[in-house]
Amino acid sequence: MTPPILLDFPDAFETERLTIRSPRPGGGKEVNAAILETLDDLQLWMPWVHPVPTVEDSEEHCRQACAKFITRSDLSLHIFLKGTDIFVGGSGLHPRDWAVPSFEIGYWCRKKFQGQGYITEAVHGITRFGFETMGAQRIMIRCDSRNTRSRSVAERAGYQLEGELRHDSLTPEGEVRNTLVFSKIAAPTK
Repeated sequence: MTPPILLDFPDAFETERLTIRSPRPGGGKEVNAAILETLDDLQLWMPWVHPVPTVEDSEEHCRQACAKFITRSDLSLHIFLKGTDIFVGGSGLHPRDWAVPSFEIGYWCRKKFQGQGYITEAVHGITRFGFETMGAQRIMIRCDSRNTRSRSVAERAGYQLEGELRHDSLTPEGEVRNTLVFSKIAAPTK
Protein backbone atom coordinates (compact mmCIF):
# COMPACT_ATOMS: atom_id res chain seq x y z
CA MET A 1 0.00 0.00 0.00
CA THR A 2 1.25 3.47 -0.88
CA PRO A 3 1.67 5.59 2.26
CA PRO A 4 -1.18 8.15 2.39
CA ILE A 5 1.26 11.09 2.49
CA LEU A 6 2.43 10.10 -1.02
CA LEU A 7 -1.07 10.05 -2.52
CA ASP A 8 -1.69 12.81 -5.04
CA PHE A 9 -5.20 14.16 -5.39
CA PRO A 10 -6.71 17.63 -5.80
CA ASP A 11 -7.30 19.86 -2.79
CA ALA A 12 -10.44 21.36 -4.37
CA PHE A 13 -13.39 20.33 -6.54
CA GLU A 14 -16.74 21.79 -7.55
CA THR A 15 -20.40 20.88 -7.60
CA GLU A 16 -23.17 22.78 -9.36
CA ARG A 17 -23.23 25.66 -6.82
CA LEU A 18 -20.23 25.03 -4.58
CA THR A 19 -16.45 24.96 -4.39
CA ILE A 20 -15.24 22.43 -1.84
CA ARG A 21 -11.60 22.67 -0.81
CA SER A 22 -9.09 22.07 1.92
CA PRO A 23 -8.79 24.75 4.62
CA ARG A 24 -6.12 27.38 4.06
CA PRO A 25 -4.19 29.80 6.25
CA GLY A 26 -6.04 33.08 6.56
CA GLY A 27 -9.50 31.50 6.68
CA GLY A 28 -10.00 31.79 10.44
CA LYS A 29 -11.83 35.12 10.47
CA GLU A 30 -14.54 34.00 8.02
CA VAL A 31 -14.87 30.55 9.61
CA ASN A 32 -15.19 32.12 13.05
CA ALA A 33 -17.89 34.54 11.84
CA ALA A 34 -19.84 31.56 10.49
CA ILE A 35 -19.43 29.66 13.77
CA LEU A 36 -20.67 32.62 15.81
CA GLU A 37 -23.62 33.10 13.45
CA THR A 38 -24.54 29.42 13.85
CA LEU A 39 -23.53 28.95 17.48
CA ASP A 40 -26.98 28.04 18.86
CA ASP A 41 -27.28 25.15 16.40
CA LEU A 42 -23.68 23.98 16.67
CA GLN A 43 -23.64 23.91 20.48
CA LEU A 44 -26.41 21.29 20.44
CA TRP A 45 -24.26 18.72 18.63
CA MET A 46 -20.62 19.75 18.29
CA PRO A 47 -18.20 19.48 21.21
CA TRP A 48 -15.60 21.64 19.41
CA VAL A 49 -17.64 24.82 20.05
CA HIS A 50 -17.33 24.38 23.82
CA PRO A 51 -15.82 26.81 24.72
CA VAL A 52 -16.72 29.18 21.91
CA PRO A 53 -13.67 29.51 19.65
CA THR A 54 -11.99 32.88 19.15
CA VAL A 55 -10.82 34.15 15.76
CA GLU A 56 -7.32 33.01 16.73
CA ASP A 57 -8.65 29.53 17.62
CA SER A 58 -10.37 29.30 14.23
CA GLU A 59 -7.23 30.46 12.42
CA GLU A 60 -5.16 27.90 14.31
CA HIS A 61 -7.65 25.22 13.32
CA CYS A 62 -7.48 26.27 9.62
CA ARG A 63 -3.70 26.05 9.66
CA GLN A 64 -3.65 22.69 11.46
CA ALA A 65 -6.33 21.33 9.11
CA CYS A 66 -4.29 22.50 6.11
CA ALA A 67 -1.21 20.70 7.46
CA LYS A 68 -3.21 17.52 8.15
CA PHE A 69 -4.59 17.63 4.60
CA ILE A 70 -1.04 17.75 3.24
CA THR A 71 0.06 14.82 5.43
CA ARG A 72 -3.24 13.01 4.65
CA SER A 73 -3.87 12.41 8.36
CA ASP A 74 -7.25 14.16 8.02
CA LEU A 75 -9.10 15.68 5.08
CA SER A 76 -11.13 18.59 6.45
CA LEU A 77 -13.01 20.52 3.77
CA HIS A 78 -14.48 24.01 3.59
CA ILE A 79 -17.54 24.75 1.49
CA PHE A 80 -17.89 28.03 -0.47
CA LEU A 81 -20.39 29.43 -2.91
CA LYS A 82 -18.90 28.65 -6.31
CA GLY A 83 -16.74 31.45 -7.70
CA THR A 84 -16.66 33.35 -4.38
CA ASP A 85 -14.94 33.40 -1.00
CA ILE A 86 -18.32 33.18 0.79
CA PHE A 87 -18.05 30.43 3.41
CA VAL A 88 -21.11 28.15 3.54
CA GLY A 89 -20.00 25.49 5.99
CA GLY A 90 -17.53 22.85 7.04
CA SER A 91 -17.20 19.20 6.15
CA GLY A 92 -14.57 16.59 5.62
CA LEU A 93 -13.70 13.23 4.18
CA HIS A 94 -12.09 11.91 7.34
CA PRO A 95 -9.95 8.78 6.82
CA ARG A 96 -10.99 5.86 9.01
CA ASP A 97 -8.80 3.20 7.42
CA TRP A 98 -6.51 3.97 4.48
CA ALA A 99 -5.96 0.24 3.88
CA VAL A 100 -9.64 -0.30 2.91
CA PRO A 101 -9.94 2.74 2.16
CA SER A 102 -12.86 3.97 4.26
CA PHE A 103 -13.86 7.49 5.28
CA GLU A 104 -16.39 9.42 7.32
CA ILE A 105 -18.16 12.58 6.22
CA GLY A 106 -19.09 15.18 8.82
CA TYR A 107 -20.78 18.51 8.07
CA TRP A 108 -22.26 21.72 9.40
CA CYS A 109 -23.94 24.62 7.64
CA ARG A 110 -23.75 28.33 8.32
CA LYS A 111 -27.09 29.62 9.63
CA LYS A 112 -27.89 31.94 6.70
CA PHE A 113 -27.42 29.09 4.19
CA GLN A 114 -29.46 26.42 6.00
CA GLY A 115 -32.48 24.94 4.27
CA GLN A 116 -31.19 25.62 0.74
CA GLY A 117 -29.77 22.18 -0.03
CA TYR A 118 -26.12 23.22 0.08
CA ILE A 119 -25.02 20.55 2.55
CA THR A 120 -26.83 17.77 0.71
CA GLU A 121 -25.17 18.98 -2.50
CA ALA A 122 -21.80 19.05 -0.73
CA VAL A 123 -22.28 15.52 0.64
CA HIS A 124 -23.13 14.27 -2.86
CA GLY A 125 -19.97 15.94 -4.21
CA ILE A 126 -17.74 14.70 -1.39
CA THR A 127 -19.15 11.19 -1.76
CA ARG A 128 -18.43 11.23 -5.49
CA PHE A 129 -14.90 12.54 -4.80
CA GLY A 130 -14.40 9.78 -2.21
CA PHE A 131 -15.42 6.96 -4.51
CA GLU A 132 -14.11 8.24 -7.85
CA THR A 133 -10.91 10.02 -6.80
CA MET A 134 -9.95 8.40 -3.50
CA GLY A 135 -11.02 4.84 -4.37
CA ALA A 136 -13.15 4.56 -1.25
CA GLN A 137 -14.80 1.24 -0.53
CA ARG A 138 -16.89 2.62 2.33
CA ILE A 139 -18.03 6.10 3.36
CA MET A 140 -20.08 6.63 6.49
CA ILE A 141 -21.98 9.42 8.18
CA ARG A 142 -22.62 9.37 11.93
CA CYS A 143 -24.96 11.69 13.82
CA ASP A 144 -26.75 12.02 17.13
CA SER A 145 -30.02 10.08 16.89
CA ARG A 146 -31.93 13.27 17.80
CA ASN A 147 -30.28 15.39 15.09
CA THR A 148 -33.08 15.21 12.53
CA ARG A 149 -31.46 17.70 10.14
CA SER A 150 -28.22 15.73 9.93
CA ARG A 151 -30.14 12.50 9.52
CA SER A 152 -32.16 14.04 6.68
CA VAL A 153 -28.98 15.04 4.84
CA ALA A 154 -27.67 11.46 5.03
CA GLU A 155 -30.97 10.07 3.78
CA ARG A 156 -31.31 12.63 0.95
CA ALA A 157 -27.75 11.79 -0.12
CA GLY A 158 -28.73 8.13 -0.46
CA TYR A 159 -26.90 6.76 2.57
CA GLN A 160 -28.30 3.59 4.13
CA LEU A 161 -28.97 3.44 7.86
CA GLU A 162 -26.86 0.60 9.26
CA GLY A 163 -27.97 0.94 12.84
CA GLU A 164 -28.07 2.87 16.06
CA LEU A 165 -25.21 2.70 18.55
CA ARG A 166 -26.82 3.04 21.95
CA HIS A 167 -25.14 5.09 24.68
CA ASP A 168 -21.90 5.22 22.69
CA SER A 169 -20.83 8.82 23.29
CA LEU A 170 -21.58 11.97 25.23
CA THR A 171 -23.38 15.13 24.23
CA PRO A 172 -21.53 18.44 24.66
CA GLU A 173 -23.32 18.69 28.03
CA GLY A 174 -21.91 15.33 29.11
CA GLU A 175 -25.12 13.28 28.75
CA VAL A 176 -25.09 9.84 27.15
CA ARG A 177 -26.40 9.78 23.60
CA ASN A 178 -27.14 7.37 20.78
CA THR A 179 -25.48 7.63 17.38
CA LEU A 180 -26.97 6.70 14.01
CA VAL A 181 -24.57 5.17 11.49
CA PHE A 182 -25.26 5.56 7.76
CA SER A 183 -23.06 4.27 4.94
CA LYS A 184 -22.50 3.87 1.25
CA ILE A 185 -20.21 1.26 -0.20
CA ALA A 186 -18.46 1.05 -3.55
CA ALA A 187 -20.27 -0.72 -6.32
CA PRO A 188 -19.08 -4.32 -6.56
CA THR A 189 -16.59 -5.01 -9.32
CA LYS A 190 -16.86 -8.08 -11.50
